[in-house]
Amino acid sequence: MTSILIPLLISLLASAAAFAGGTIALKFRDKLHIILGLSAGAVIGAALFDLIPEAIELGAPTYSVGTMTALTAGGFLLYLILDRLFSFHAHTIEYHDEHKSEGYSHSAGSLGAASFCLHSLIDGVAIGLAFQASATIGAVVAVAVVAHRFSDGINTIGIILKHRGEDKHAWGWLTAVAAAPLVGTAITFAMTVSNSVLAVILAVFAGFFLYIGASDLIPEGHHSHSKILTTVMTIIGALILYLIVSLA
Repeated sequence: MTSILIPLLISLLASAAAFAGGTIALKFRDKLHIILGLSAGAVIGAALFDLIPEAIELGAPTYSVGTMTALTAGGFLLYLILDRLFSFHAHTIEYHDEHKSEGYSHSAGSLGAASFCLHSLIDGVAIGLAFQASATIGAVVAVAVVAHRFSDGINTIGIILKHRGEDKHAWGWLTAVAAAPLVGTAITFAMTVSNSVLAVILAVFAGFFLYIGASDLIPEGHHSHSKILTTVMTIIGALILYLIVSLA
């Protein structure tokens, strides 16, 4: 029972992070670069310091190191393709009245928000599978997921308002995005995978996280304000993840 409750509680925390991100997006836009900088370091650190080494260790009896790093690269490129097709990371943190032109529509905003739901579902699967590997890797993946759940909560609100959606419409989509990790984690309870398969999955998710950090969180953090401060926060985020992995 404990093995089921912990991933669900982490998913619930990810849901709370999405709501927090959406709320803060409405009130404190000028301070978001600091938080997003820290989140970027956490996500990239999780990939470099935990997911990739763990994938190499689990896959050692079956796969070479080169194969595992190639799978990570494949995950990065796959997410690149998904990003281009479904616009997972529309840069929508700053939304102003002048952006709400007649060319935008509720349907366009809903399409963008729906892509964040899929993204959230993938995050839930990542949490569930990571805890199948070990409690340690599950905890580290949880930190990374919660970090960029916050960012997607911000972007969900932003993309709806950018396309002339009302607050009620925005919060409805934010609720869906927040619930999706719970669904994704629940799905993994019916899945049992071998170490070799899990190694492949973790390597691919490492590529996902590297892309999320490099293409979404870092650029959003540098979108305005002090790039030096944001860079320092990114380094701090990565160091925090390194310490977590080292102490674990």
